Amino acid sequence: MAEARGAIAKLVEAFADLPGIGRKSAERLAYHVLRMPIGKAVAFAQAIRAVKENLRPCKICFNLAEGEQCDICLNPRRNQTILCIVEQVRDLLALEQAGSYQGLYHVLQGRISPLEGIDAGKLTIDALVERVNRGAFHEVIMGTNPNVEGDATALVITQRLAGLPINFTRLARGLTVGGALEHANQEMLAAALSGRQKL
Repeated sequence: MAEARGAIAKLVEAFADLPGIGRKSAERLAYHVLRMPIGKAVAFAQAIRAVKENLRPCKICFNLAEGEQCDICLNPRRNQTILCIVEQVRDLLALEQAGSYQGLYHVLQGRISPLEGIDAGKLTIDALVERVNRGAFHEVIMGTNPNVEGDATALVITQRLAGLPINFTRLARGLTVGGALEHANQEMLAAALSGRQKL
């Protein structure tokens, strides 16, 4: 019996380590897993394992990919002349769900935040600069979050790309200042993309 309690406690702790999951929610999730049929529970565990073993950053844009490149970079129907820069993969997914953007992306894998010890060197900015220099982009959209860190990150990127014959735009500020793209609804994201502004 003590073994069973120990196993449940470990599962609760594992769920509690997830962002946004408190102790009570972790307990509910753990007991939900406990009540699952064995096949469903094993499939759940295998899905987590498959994500960890099979997904890696796309070698071009740093989106998640099962191979060398992600589906977006491999899609010839995407507009190859527009590049939207986002902080995280979840921001890319939010923009994709809005369904109004058909260009390419670049995922920074974070944002500049001196308080957290994150500087430009810890992001994919060097790869971005190299990509833009060798590409044929007419427009680069700053899709960083509308907060102090997002604005600072966008400023560093525009400074690094200064002098190139490219239009630099920013998502319209219909997005909540201090908010995150992943929390915006589809209509808000679509409006922000269509109303983007020149930097």
